[in-house]
This record gives sequence, structure tokens and C-alpha cells, in this order.
Amino acid sequence: MFPVHRPRRLRLTETIRRMVRETTLTVDDLIYPLFVVHGRDIKKPINSMPGCWQMSIDHLVRTAKEVHGLGVPAVILFGIPARKDEYASEAYAPDGIIQQAIKALKDSVPDLMVITDVCLCEYTSHGHCGIVQDGKILNDPTLELLQKEALSHAVAGADMVAPSDMMDGRVKAIREVLDSNGFTHIPIMSYAAKYASSFYGPFREAAESAPKFGDRRSYQMDPPNRREALKEVELDIQEGADIVMVKPALAYLDIISDVKRTFHVPVAAYNVSGEYSLVKAAAQMGWIDHDRVMMEILISIKRAGADLILTYFAPEAARLLQG
Repeated sequence: MFPVHRPRRLRLTETIRRMVRETTLTVDDLIYPLFVVHGRDIKKPINSMPGCWQMSIDHLVRTAKEVHGLGVPAVILFGIPARKDEYASEAYAPDGIIQQAIKALKDSVPDLMVITDVCLCEYTSHGHCGIVQDGKILNDPTLELLQKEALSHAVAGADMVAPSDMMDGRVKAIREVLDSNGFTHIPIMSYAAKYASSFYGPFREAAESAPKFGDRRSYQMDPPNRREALKEVELDIQEGADIVMVKPALAYLDIISDVKRTFHVPVAAYNVSGEYSLVKAAAQMGWIDHDRVMMEILISIKRAGADLILTYFAPEAARLLQG
């Protein structure tokens, strides 16, 4: 009891605070999402995500080199195709935008880990993450297209695939097709607990992936549900997921914590576009200290249990972490 116990003693200086700090964020925790388009010399700003761009492959390579130079170990790629159709043909085309981007990055920055988002929404004319028939998203036929997409990414040289579609059974389907084609070494990072969140708005501008009708609540998780997240994660692990992800992060820190305590696999969390854009907008208005809020958010995600953080803040955070 006071005055014997004075917790402020261990807060007195930055040095002692650093020595007894319980949670540490490093550049090794960060994964940087990037948006790639066809063409050359394209670096188109994303209006709702200041500091982010749609980039052609030449600019993508330059950005990847810069990020790798900051110590960020990995990027995750999202592609915007030249054309869209009902069956997301460019998602698994050998010369698709992501397939080309993978090859360019592995040629230019071989030590950078290249992760690919495996989903169909950017490539379908209707904007949904699966095959649509009579206004319904069909689960099992979609798995075949996801298999083709994941395999095409592995053939192109991807280091890891990350299915984000939330179709039932997709991790097992992808694991089977990778293994049967000699890619047993490719890990799967599944978007295991992906919620039907309102925080995705800016991403849909960036990836040009907004659904043309309805919404995604019939396959993404209902935000009020907590126990269901553990079930989804458990199923993905049983099907072969090596890393499991919770998305979004800030409004779901309890889910990240639950998953970390319950399962013995690496846990990723996606600090999504809406979370990023809120900070950028408030900072532009002068209402918050951008860097301090950014780092506090990232630390909170790490403290909740995330081993890896997908974040658009990655380059800025890396510069601060590297001094």
C-alpha cells in the first residue's frame, strides 16, 4: 500500500519505461497492402486513403524496394484487372495483373515476402466474392475458381496465399490443390474471422470492388458474434491454415485476444482502410497527433495478441520504429 508501493517509480523516465514495457512493436510485425493495376507509369492517388495509390508494376517495384529497405518483411497484393466478368477470369489468368506483379517483385526484391489476396470480388463484374446465380452467391462452385486463383499465384512465385472470400471449405480446397501440384511449402494465411464491417469503404474505392447489388452479409461474419469467430478459426486450422487473421482489427480487439488465447498458431490482424482513413482525416483537421495515434493503434493490436499486422501505416510506422 501507498507509500510503500509507488507505481510511478517505473514511469519516471523514457529509459525505464522502455525497460519494463510489456508489449513491443517491431517492423517484423508489419505487412504492407498494395494495389496494382495494368499499364506503365501509373501512380493514382486513392482519394479516401491519403498516402495510398493504385500503382502500375514499375511503381509497385519501386515502392516494394523502399518498403523492404525500411525493414518491412512482407507485402500483400490486391489487383485491379483490365476487364471484369461473371467468372473473375483475370483472377486466375497466367498473365493476370497479380501474376505479373508477383514475378516482377520476386525478380527485383527476392527477399521480400510476397503474399497474395485470394478472392474474386476485384475481378467479378458484379463485385461479389463468388459465383452468382439468381442473386445468390454459390459456395461450392466458387471453391473451384479460388483453387485456380491460388494455384496461379503459387506458379507465378507467391510466397504465401491469403484467401479472404469467406466461402465455407475454401482453405481445405486451396490446401489440396497446392499440395497436389507440388506446392506443399506454400503457407496459407486465412481471413478466418472476417466481419461484414462498415470499415471497408475506402478499400472498395481502392480495389474497385464494391458489390453491384446487395451486400456481403450472407458470407462475411455478423459483427455482434464472438463465439462464431472461434468456430470459424478452428475450422480453418483443421482445414490447413498456417496463420489465421481477424479483420477488422480495432473494433474486434476482443476477437484477436480470444483467438490468441485459444489457438496455437500465429495470429494476424488487418488494420483496415476505414481505420486508417479516420486517422488521416482527423490528423488533416489538426484534431489529433497523427504519429502518436498511429503507433498507439498498432500497439493496441499487438497487445491484444496479433503476431502480424496488415496495415497501410507500415512505411510510416517503420520509419518511426527505425528511428
